[in-house]
Amino acid sequence: MASSMPLKKQKKNKNDKYSLSDLKTLGHQLLSSRAHVNNLPLLLSFITPSTRPKYALESLLSLQSFFIPLLPQLPSSTVSSSFTSDSQADPEFIYRTWVRSKFDDFVQSLLDIVICSQSDDALREVVLDTLMEFVKVGNGGKFHSAIYYRLLHNIVHSSLEVDDILLELLASKYFKYIDIRYFTYISLEKLSRSIGANDISDDRRERLDTTGVNQPQSSLDLSVHKLSHLLSRIPPLEGSDDKAEYDMWNPAGIFTEKENDKGHTGKQRKGESTNIKVLSPANIAKKMKLKFTKAWISFLRLTLPVDVYKEVLVNLHQVVIPYLSNPLMLCDFLTRSYDIGGVVSVMALSSLFVLMTQHSLEYPNFYEKLYALLEPSIFMAKHRAKFFQLLDSCLKSPLLPAYLAAAFCKKLSRLSLAVPPSGALVIIALIHNLLRRHPSINCLVHQEDGNETTKDMIGAESGAADDSTEASSPSREMSSVKPSIDPFDDKQTDPLKANAMRSSLWEVDTLRHHYCPPVSRFVLSLENDLTVRAKTTEVSVKDFSSGSYATIFGDEIRRRVKQVPLAFYTATPTMLFPESDFLGWTFKMKDKDSTTVLDKTSKENGHISAKRSREEETS
Repeated sequence: MASSMPLKKQKKNKNDKYSLSDLKTLGHQLLSSRAHVNNLPLLLSFITPSTRPKYALESLLSLQSFFIPLLPQLPSSTVSSSFTSDSQADPEFIYRTWVRSKFDDFVQSLLDIVICSQSDDALREVVLDTLMEFVKVGNGGKFHSAIYYRLLHNIVHSSLEVDDILLELLASKYFKYIDIRYFTYISLEKLSRSIGANDISDDRRERLDTTGVNQPQSSLDLSVHKLSHLLSRIPPLEGSDDKAEYDMWNPAGIFTEKENDKGHTGKQRKGESTNIKVLSPANIAKKMKLKFTKAWISFLRLTLPVDVYKEVLVNLHQVVIPYLSNPLMLCDFLTRSYDIGGVVSVMALSSLFVLMTQHSLEYPNFYEKLYALLEPSIFMAKHRAKFFQLLDSCLKSPLLPAYLAAAFCKKLSRLSLAVPPSGALVIIALIHNLLRRHPSINCLVHQEDGNETTKDMIGAESGAADDSTEASSPSREMSSVKPSIDPFDDKQTDPLKANAMRSSLWEVDTLRHHYCPPVSRFVLSLENDLTVRAKTTEVSVKDFSSGSYATIFGDEIRRRVKQVPLAFYTATPTMLFPESDFLGWTFKMKDKDSTTVLDKTSKENGHISAKRSREEETS
């Protein structure tokens, strides 16, 4: 089999050897007759990243048109690789095996182009569409998961950046199909496992304590960034009711079964073919949840870079937990993150709170860790708004012990002395809600030495800490403390040992004289009797959690003031300071230099008394 097209004079560059019209002629000959099948390797030689885009595109279109009708007839790649030439073999089988090997070479060449950032973007988009067409029908008319896995594998392990146009095209054009999402989860799970097996360095997790890591430090980190980007771009499952409709890239794919199959009890609806039924939306959702869970759990087992780690923690409770088959599988990951401390613990709090309130997760030291997060730096953190709202929700239960509620109340009160005005507003709102929810800690508002009610609470507090301690010992200890000394230990990390019940909220009283008017006005709300729940309402912490100097200033300039203090004088003032402000001093003006001279009134009085004494002697 030889090509009938005459070859031109040999040149060094194949792009110069053949023109676009020559490539088009080669393609027409290949599609017209098997006699020109030797044009196939020639056209394949133009599918390289270094080929000019027009030449590569012309060859690609011809080869795509050639391979698409033959794919259902070609043997698998494993059969092709194990085949040995035999004179007794079927010539047709030999031909199809050879075509299969050329198809595999074609796919590899397409993968080389699509992951090359130097290639033309328009050409890369066409190559991606061609690969996805092969994925659609390359497995005997069914979804070719092997080609799709090779595509994702090459993308993840290439040097492409996370913001490359290829990842955006893949997500925007193909992640809307339910079967592509399904195989994406399967492929990403395999890739996560392979990356985790290669990640043998144990000291990389120490980087969680560092700050300012925004760029990947190695090719492994870049692969993890791209895994995270792909997982985050897959849209969640819309619904699982029987009326839900899912778009499929290949209608005869994984979510179908033959009509005469038995043993399936779920509701089904007919597909396009008479002998194929599409699985019910409930069964599709069940399959998707299992693959979604496996992909995310495998990914979270990797050693994540700091920026990816924080990004995952921020969105975990919204984009992952609601769609997991068993959300409690995240408890180990979240508890480890919560134990790290600092901003990482703040980010993990949202997801941990969801597991505790909605999925019955038990975390014995939750409130101790939450208490340790109350530091001045938290009032300037990026995610402080969500943290304060969760803090208010965590302290809402009426079953909290009095010592625990008092410890949080006193700790917040102490922090009000060291935080910006916006933080003081949040603290006042939190203390207001705590005093209203827990009447047993209202003794902190006005604590007196010898208060029997407080002593009884202190005895109960100490009894919870140590059953062998007598109830009278806290009273003796309290009586030994001087009234001017605050027994509260703000350095103590255990709320039980902080001695909050023996203290008072004296810090809140100082806020009445705060330099910022909104703080001094808002603190007056604590003067109401908060134990009367019928006459009071809780304060919405959300209204103050995002505050800053800018928001306070904006509220002040928009505030309508009914009474404005005016500097009004009935007569034009002749001096800056009146004599009534400086008793014993007088202000005089010199005629020449107009400078003020301060003379002691006592000197003038001395001169007057001396003059009088001389007059008396003369008389």
